[in-house]
Amino acid sequence: MDRTQKAEQVEWIGGVFDANTVVVVANGGLSVPEMEALRGELRDVGANMKVIKNRLAKIAVAGRPAEKLTDLFEGPTAIAFSEDPVAAAKAVKKFTKDNDKLKILGGAIGEEIMDQQGVEALAAMPSREETIATVVLALTSQGSNIASAIGAPASNLAGCIEAIEDKQKDAA
Repeated sequence: MDRTQKAEQVEWIGGVFDANTVVVVANGGLSVPEMEALRGELRDVGANMKVIKNRLAKIAVAGRPAEKLTDLFEGPTAIAFSEDPVAAAKAVKKFTKDNDKLKILGGAIGEEIMDQQGVEALAAMPSREETIATVVLALTSQGSNIASAIGAPASNLAGCIEAIEDKQKDAA
């Protein structure tokens, strides 16, 4: 890798940390099929993974809020990243349950730095799609409740009129 490629790589890594949720992982010992399986799971949720050079990563995060993560860039490391705040964390956490070769080291969301427990807590949160679905469900259920409340007096009145008619027919 020549100097211009390294400079481009440093710029790219810095951009990833600025615009995404990033999870730093130690990927020592993952086979190629295991790494491809992980990348596939990440792609399925709209996230990506890139094995990075530690030296370039340290240069890229220097002067940024993610600079606190420089200690994590030791040994074979990779970054999983996504625009969705929880997608990368969820996919990596799910993969670590079945594969002990992958270790979560920490991560960052904008200016917030997380340790391993922070990333795992983030993975436990609902995704953007799940949150949107919950809000939509709450809004639509409220709408149907309002519609039934508005329609209730008319149906109650109709029921009362019908009951009065039945009484009059029985009396006659």
